[in-house]
Amino acid sequence: MAFALCELTVSSTAFEQLGSIPNRHTGEAENLSPYLSWANIPEGCKSFAVVCHDPDAPRVSADGSYGFVHWVLYNIPSTIRQLEENNKLYTSGHNDFGRLGYGGPMPPKGHGIHLYYFLVLALNKELDLPEGLTMRELLSKVEPNLIGMNRLVGKYQRD
Repeated sequence: MAFALCELTVSSTAFEQLGSIPNRHTGEAENLSPYLSWANIPEGCKSFAVVCHDPDAPRVSADGSYGFVHWVLYNIPSTIRQLEENNKLYTSGHNDFGRLGYGGPMPPKGHGIHLYYFLVLALNKELDLPEGLTMRELLSKVEPNLIGMNRLVGKYQRD
């Protein structure tokens, strides 16, 4: 898959780029998705998708994917430029906890710092995808319509 970064910018009021993710957004506490916003939208954008992935997780799936998926969200209209904290809008996919929606960071104890990539994908089409897609399924379906993407990376470590 050809996913290249573009001028789209992603930010949060909860943490800065490479900053620590507050406990309230983790699986050890309130498990709330963080506020996210994006700007510098590529021309021709018709919708967005959001994914949170931890590539540092010690997990390799039978399909060859690695890491741990914490959030898969899509069918976000192009007029939307932010997701409020604890977002319950739009269409949720399955995370690697086996649930729909957001599942906050919770790396294995003693495993050190993990990086969490909050990816925003800009698409040139409204796809009206069904609920419950995995990250791999979502990426496969959106790739032909991807016109830009970028990410906000946060870090978290369990004691």
